[in-house]
Amino acid sequence: MNAKQKGKLPRLQREFYRGYAVVFWTLTLEQRAQACLNAPFHARFRELMLHAAARSHLLCPVYCLMPDHIHLVWMGLREHSDQLNAMKFVRIHLEPALGDQRQWQHQPHDRVLRPNERQRNAFGQTCAYILANPVRAQLVKNEADWPYSGVVVPGYPDLNPLGKKFWPIFWKIYERERRAGERLGTVEAVKA
Repeated sequence: MNAKQKGKLPRLQREFYRGYAVVFWTLTLEQRAQACLNAPFHARFRELMLHAAARSHLLCPVYCLMPDHIHLVWMGLREHSDQLNAMKFVRIHLEPALGDQRQWQHQPHDRVLRPNERQRNAFGQTCAYILANPVRAQLVKNEADWPYSGVVVPGYPDLNPLGKKFWPIFWKIYERERRAGERLGTVEAVKA
């Protein structure tokens, strides 16, 4: 079946993916093909995630690359953050690295987190679920043994989502960046 014959997954209106949205994304390979998971692919993914974060003002507190799909969470930091544009950017630029005629399914799956799902404990459970994916798939016995998961926060290359001090540090960064975005929005509104 080609992409034109396939039905589209239900998608919320574009505004739900903008601004301070928090979205759990799943990118799956067509026909569940297996990508070549290795250090160069992981490095390319991280590079593109950093570019997407900088372009669209996003943080990624957790991601996990699996042989046939990718899970990640993005959090918007500015009123003009746009996760749909960021996702399109990542998919287009990462697809050549999939290799040998592999391609993404025509549309990623997403789940926009509701306010109660953004509460720190509930949000932490969502992130833990993502990190445990390789354990559930019986690829490793412990999340820490999987080399293809992590966090993408520009300026903080050594953050580890499995580290004991990760969440307090992450929430400080997030709150600081979000406040900076809100102040910037206020300044821009005054200038207009």
